[in-house]
Amino acid sequence: MNPKLIIIVAFSYLYVFFEIWMGRSQRKKRTVEKSNDKGSFWVLIIAIAIGYALSFKFGAGRLGRVTPWNTYFFIGMLLVIIGLIVRINAIRTLKQHFTYSVTKIKDHQLIDTGWYKYIRHPGYLAQLMIFLGIATSMANWLAILGMMVPVLAGFLYRIHVEEKFMQDQMGQKYLDYKNLTKRLIPGIY
Repeated sequence: MNPKLIIIVAFSYLYVFFEIWMGRSQRKKRTVEKSNDKGSFWVLIIAIAIGYALSFKFGAGRLGRVTPWNTYFFIGMLLVIIGLIVRINAIRTLKQHFTYSVTKIKDHQLIDTGWYKYIRHPGYLAQLMIFLGIATSMANWLAILGMMVPVLAGFLYRIHVEEKFMQDQMGQKYLDYKNLTKRLIPGIY
């Protein structure tokens, strides 16, 4: 097996283990008052699984390969590292308000500091950067499409569910926050 693919797979596993560890450690720190995930967690998990499967299938083949692989591998790994830094920062900013399901916790507050001052979903932006980085590192445009189409669809559904829930729970305060921020990309979207 190609050493670069081994590194990509290792980063992928490390990322998955990081998310599982964060989920378990955060679950202990909060009391859920209301939850309305509408299956978005599982839609996201399935979309990510499909994205990984397609990306690695295409990434292992020659069809769609671009060169030089070293350049794309470096860019991809850089995106993964930046994405991890942003993800960790977003989670640390939320502190006890961080959850994996769409929930309202006891003493819930709207967080509008750090990255949240500019975009409503920096954690999701970070995850999209990580997935784009993993796919880009394979130097295959089909791998990028295979990863990003299902993953982006899953995140857009999740964002829709979460924003509706937050608006229902926080009312005008969340609407005002929405008017001041973008969803994922500062100043753009």
